[in-house]
Amino acid sequence: MVLFPACKLRPPPAQPNEFARAFSMSTSTSNRRYRVRMGPALALTAALAGLGCNYDALSVSDTDGEGDVRRGGNVTIAFIGDQGWEAAGQANGPRAVLQLIEDEGADAVLHQGDFDYLDDPAAWEQQIDDILGPDFPYFVSVGNHDVAEWDTDGGYKARMEARAQRIGVAWAGELGEMAALEFEGLYLVFVAPGTLGSDNSVYAEYIAQRLSANDAVWSICSWHKNQTLMQLGSKGDETGWAVYERCREGGAVIATAHEHSYSRTHLLSNIESQVIASTSDTLVISEGESFVFVSGLGGKSIRDQDRAGDWWAAVYTSDQGANYGALFGEFGVDGRDDLAHFYFKDIDGVIADEFWVASDFGG
Repeated sequence: MVLFPACKLRPPPAQPNEFARAFSMSTSTSNRRYRVRMGPALALTAALAGLGCNYDALSVSDTDGEGDVRRGGNVTIAFIGDQGWEAAGQANGPRAVLQLIEDEGADAVLHQGDFDYLDDPAAWEQQIDDILGPDFPYFVSVGNHDVAEWDTDGGYKARMEARAQRIGVAWAGELGEMAALEFEGLYLVFVAPGTLGSDNSVYAEYIAQRLSANDAVWSICSWHKNQTLMQLGSKGDETGWAVYERCREGGAVIATAHEHSYSRTHLLSNIESQVIASTSDTLVISEGESFVFVSGLGGKSIRDQDRAGDWWAAVYTSDQGANYGALFGEFGVDGRDDLAHFYFKDIDGVIADEFWVASDFGG
């Protein structure tokens, strides 16, 4: 039996504003519990466009509540990066991972950058639509292989914005590069250190501001690149430590990719110095203690292990016989808003890592 420490209670989240409430929905777009009432959402989108408004005011999304961890529900997120593309009819890498996500019943994908490696946004999104459907919640952080077609007409950013609008998910900021949104009670912060033009300190400051301004039970920071010691391969220092530390200080899970393997740290009380707070497979997230993972086995390639450290709780590279897969996080287990179950599963069904996370911000 696993015992979970008592967690302190934070004030309940603020109620969605009136603009966000207008995104309430009715017609099911798939067999999943995430449903969209397209009429009101599109009407509000049109009204805001006519007023010259942007989505910065729409920082909270109103979903059907069945999966909302604030209301006793649960939501499963699949974390992937470094995906690649393969033709329809093939299922050896990217499409096999997407099928795994479908089969595991995930409610959304958080993709930590590097999409198709072809600079073909239409083909990449079609690959997603073929398996998960055009209205499946899919959120991204821009990767270095996405920059050329990131902000073009019909590019990756425009397609992800259209997708979010289509399913009624609102955001604040620049989606995929420096933005925040709420999905089923999870607070998601997306930045692009080392990838786009802003100084890395700008992203760190943004993270600190966003995390200090929300009171969600679960916060997740998402970006693509790494510091050398926060991956198992040959990547250099590309993001600076401040983005990691601001997320840790705010009690946010840190999701990255870039290196084509899977790895997860122990609970850390200082990421820059790799100070281990606990080696338990029940990690208690708090202001000042969190963990980092790299989920870069989305389908492009699999790399070997070049480095090690006692701060790593799990490693899965070609040296361990790794295959493509995704990290799944189920939040709100057994009706507990403060409890989550994580596991990395590959396309052969191998569970390479499994652990529990308790949030110190829940009830």
